[in-house]
Amino acid sequence: MDQTTLGKTGPAVSALGLGCMGMSAFYGTADRSESIATIHAALDAGITLFDTGDFYGMGHNEMLIAEALREVPREKVVISVKFGALRDPAGGWFGNDARPAAVKNFLAYTLQRLGTDHVDVYRPARLDPNVPIEDTVGAIADLVKAGWVRHIGLSEVGAATIERAAKVHPISDLQIEYSLISRGIEETILPTVRKLGIGVTAYGVLSRGLISGHWSKEQGQDATDFRTHSPRFQGDNIDRNLALVEALRAVAKDLGASVAQVAIAWVAAQGADIVPLVGARRRDRLTEALGALDVTLRPQDLAAIERAVPKGSAAGDRYAGAQLAQLDSERRGG
Repeated sequence: MDQTTLGKTGPAVSALGLGCMGMSAFYGTADRSESIATIHAALDAGITLFDTGDFYGMGHNEMLIAEALREVPREKVVISVKFGALRDPAGGWFGNDARPAAVKNFLAYTLQRLGTDHVDVYRPARLDPNVPIEDTVGAIADLVKAGWVRHIGLSEVGAATIERAAKVHPISDLQIEYSLISRGIEETILPTVRKLGIGVTAYGVLSRGLISGHWSKEQGQDATDFRTHSPRFQGDNIDRNLALVEALRAVAKDLGASVAQVAIAWVAAQGADIVPLVGARRRDRLTEALGALDVTLRPQDLAAIERAVPKGSAAGDRYAGAQLAQLDSERRGG
């Protein structure tokens, strides 16, 4: 698999990364043995970047990754961890904590669960409105100096926050949602990270499966499934969004590829500085996603995709209102 570097200062990683969140939470019940087998299949295919969060299943995801990577030499993988999201025993959410003391405490638990002596990329999951980003990044910089962290990343923050953070310490990459139907980063965020030499790890490239070509209205009834409450999967929105998928399916057919492969290839085609994170939790879905690496999109193909799924054509926001309000990346001017 091709390799790239996250930004000017980040680690070398595979051209495609594996987002492991769905193996522990948010998309209904997952099969543990299949999840581990999928991680192993990703390794066999040349994927080296594995993304998680300490709040995915309240630590379950980190321990799952630790189990899957137990026999793998540590230097062969790049582990990216998000921290700071606060959860209660019922699985609810109650804000973010990115105070310097909390940063170091969160990392201590992460290292124990992962069974490692360092994290390759460490990043706050969301901006803590009560803590200057300079303080948070400064605390992670202390961990870099101590050897517990190799690189500093950001997640879902706007252009102004990115610029402030980069003045404290080099930033390897910004993790943010980017897909055919979530293109908000293109106005100010993408130009800013490119100006600063910061890479992008793009999650949600299939919009939680919505534009995978496999979704139907009968799915997502599990109360633990994020999509049950996502605006894009509700009411008339789902019908309008699935119509976009069918238009994309026609383009994919002409290319001899699946809908998911075209959607992933489109994200990858937006720049060599963008690494798509695929959320496959089964080997068959991973195999399909890997096929995107063989899809070459010519200018006429990109134009056909744009006609099928025009910018801004998605119905509904990518998060419910309360969650959207917490995203620094969604603020005006961000």
